[in-house]
Amino acid sequence: MEFSDTFEIADTTREEAWLALSDPVMIKEALPGCQFLVRVDDEDVDFDELREQVSDDDPPTLPEADTEEIAERAFEEGAHYAALMEIGVGSVKPSFETVVTITEREFGHMSAEGEGEASNSSFELEAGMQLEETENGVAVDWQAQTDVFGRVAQMGQRVINPVANRVVNRFFGNIEDQLRDVETDDSSGITDKIRDML
Repeated sequence: MEFSDTFEIADTTREEAWLALSDPVMIKEALPGCQFLVRVDDEDVDFDELREQVSDDDPPTLPEADTEEIAERAFEEGAHYAALMEIGVGSVKPSFETVVTITEREFGHMSAEGEGEASNSSFELEAGMQLEETENGVAVDWQAQTDVFGRVAQMGQRVINPVANRVVNRFFGNIEDQLRDVETDDSSGITDKIRDML
C-alpha cells in the first residue's frame, strides 16, 4: 500500500518544524497510540526488557525544552529506534513492536524504514518527508509504502486506509499544536539558534 500527502503547518518556520519532527520525544507524544519511542543499539530488540526500562516521564519538548537539548537527542542517520504502537484497526487493537532505522537525514529531508510485529499481524514500512517553506508556514510532503501481513491485512484497504489517514492527520495536528505554543516573541530567537546548529 502506498500513502502520500502534504500537510501544512501554519505560522512556523522550516527550522522549527525540522527540530520538532527530528525530536523522538515530540514524535512519541504526537503519534496516536505510541507507548514509547527510544533509541536502541541494533535491530534485535528485547521489548519485554524495554517495557521495564522506559520511563513514563518524558523530558520537555518545544517550547519549554532548550533547542540544544533537542538537537542532542534528535534522530540520527543510521540509528535504530524502537517503538511500541497500539493502533485500533476494525475490531482489533494490536500492539506493534516496531523497529525503525533512519536511512537518510539532512536538513529538510528525512527517510526511514522499519518493521513491526504484533500477534497475528506484521508490517514493513519505508517512509520519507520533505519540508518546504510556504507563504503561511511550512508544507510537509510525506510518503510511505507499507506491506501489511496477517490478520490486519485480511481486513483490506477499505478498513486500513481510513485508520492510517486518521493517525497521520492527528499526528500532524498534534505537531502543529505543539509548534503553535512556541511564543511569537521567542520564534525568531529559536529559529536563529536552530540555524546556528545546522
